Formats: sequence, C-alpha cells, structure tokens
Amino acid sequence: MKNTVHVQRAIHNMNQSELADAIGVSRQTISSIEKNRYVPSTVLALKIARLFKVPVEDIFELEASDE
Repeated sequence: MKNTVHVQRAIHNMNQSELADAIGVSRQTISSIEKNRYVPSTVLALKIARLFKVPVEDIFELEASDE
C-alpha cells in the first residue's frame, strides 16, 4: 500500500513526533508507515485522515500487488 503521510505532514508543517502525539502513537510508528514497513490499522488510518481533513483515500492507496 502506498501512502502520502510525509506529504501531508509537510503541507501541515508537522514533524513525525507532532503527528505521533496528535494521534496517540510513537514517532517510530509514523516513520514505519512512511517507509511502507507498517500498514496502519483502519482506525489509525482514519485518525490520520481526520487530522489532515482529507479522505483516507487521499493518503492511502492500494497498489496493484495488493489487489
């Protein structure tokens, strides 16, 4: 799954620690999501989308290999 978490963070002028604190996870979790080493739960993905005020599909996208 591809994601644009790092892009959204840049748009909102947030660092990984600030995003992590805002949604209740560790900075390492955010780093792992951005590096595609960890696929967030539905709840976590929705929290990120809500924080950035965009649809979850604008941040997370299935790749052909995921389908």
